[in-house]
Amino acid sequence: MLRVAVVGSGPSGVYTAQGLVQQDPGVLVDVLDRLPCPYGLVRYGVAPDHEKIKSLQNNLRTVLEHERVRFLGGVHIGSGGLPAARLRELYHAVVYCVGAATDRHLGIPGEELPGSFSATEFVSWYSAHPDAAADSFVLGARSAVVIGVGNVAVDVTRILARGAAELSPTDMPQAALTALTASRVTDIHMVGRRGPAQARFTTKELRELGTLPDAEVLLDPAELALDPPYGDPSALPAVQRRNVEALRGWADRSPRGAARRIRLRFFLRPVELLADGGRVGAVRFERTAPDGRGGVLGTGRYEDIEAQLVLRSVGYRGVPLEGLPFDAERGTVPQSAGRVLRGGVVAPGEYVAGWIKRGPTGVIGTNRPCAKETVASLLEDASVLVRKDLPEDPLTALRALGIEPVEWAGWQAIERAEAELGASLGRGVVKLPDWEALRAAARRGS
Repeated sequence: MLRVAVVGSGPSGVYTAQGLVQQDPGVLVDVLDRLPCPYGLVRYGVAPDHEKIKSLQNNLRTVLEHERVRFLGGVHIGSGGLPAARLRELYHAVVYCVGAATDRHLGIPGEELPGSFSATEFVSWYSAHPDAAADSFVLGARSAVVIGVGNVAVDVTRILARGAAELSPTDMPQAALTALTASRVTDIHMVGRRGPAQARFTTKELRELGTLPDAEVLLDPAELALDPPYGDPSALPAVQRRNVEALRGWADRSPRGAARRIRLRFFLRPVELLADGGRVGAVRFERTAPDGRGGVLGTGRYEDIEAQLVLRSVGYRGVPLEGLPFDAERGTVPQSAGRVLRGGVVAPGEYVAGWIKRGPTGVIGTNRPCAKETVASLLEDASVLVRKDLPEDPLTALRALGIEPVEWAGWQAIERAEAELGASLGRGVVKLPDWEALRAAARRGS
């Protein structure tokens, strides 16, 4: 039997495991994750009010419950954990599906002021990621600025604009729900440095902003008109054309005086976060203009937008994993068709899939063809890989090293504990908020 370790239990990792066991009856797959919980960004990145997308966990669950797939949570690979070289000794092949773990920075003065965060930090907080720092985020804030116009920016904007009645039925941790329920944020500015035709959000996500109770979307028609394709979007690709059409519909509306206002702004580039009493108090933007080549130029005109909360949402970035080569410029592992390259040469038995392979692009479904390519490469190499003698069952070896993985029964115990917590709060399932609670629940299932 060919033993394969897949590092990472998000969509790219699970799709890789699925491809391996479906295409070769002689493959055993261990899916390892640093967290005691599976599903990666589907659990900790998809917004809690997006139940339909979160239901993808049911499909991933089917793979992880396959008789030749084993989930091993709580296993950290790399610095401070199991060295990648040692992991490689325990399996015929290892596929790294570790995603892009950090966010991009703006690189402007004041970015580190209290009250300024990455959207990733905010998402981790309201998604109960065990690494999330306990922070009030919205405490004392009246106005928030979200820098970026992609789907993550839309997600955090929508969460800020929702009320308690809409958030309570979700699996949001109780502390985040309590804080957001008490939030006094009334104005949320989502700002892009380019125009509406270049925005990265999908139309479905965008339109959802216009359906929120007690919130309204406001735009400046003159600002939108700065974008040349805005007047006649017929030549734009379908998604961008639909986006522009949705924005045009909102621009024609009169304000109706809702409790919360979502202000979509374009052609504004952040240049500095301004302090007020030791915290962020405003964001200074430079007005930009189209350069005729899809980019923008600064105009030398500036505008300050009040904000006690700033969330930057300008993209993710992969980080080096100790023991693996890394392309610092691209934030990915060098590879060819999923095979890891060391010094330009294929490293036998080492593979990558997902964002660490191609960069943080695409949607969840984009991971399927990405994983498929990697699986094809691995199975093509299988006849050589399987000749390697392995010492024993990798689980036995991990335990001998003092590592006690959370197996599937432990994860099921976490699920039961989250259902019990929700019932005690008069809600549905509510996520356990920290490492201690997760580990305690998992131990009850072991």
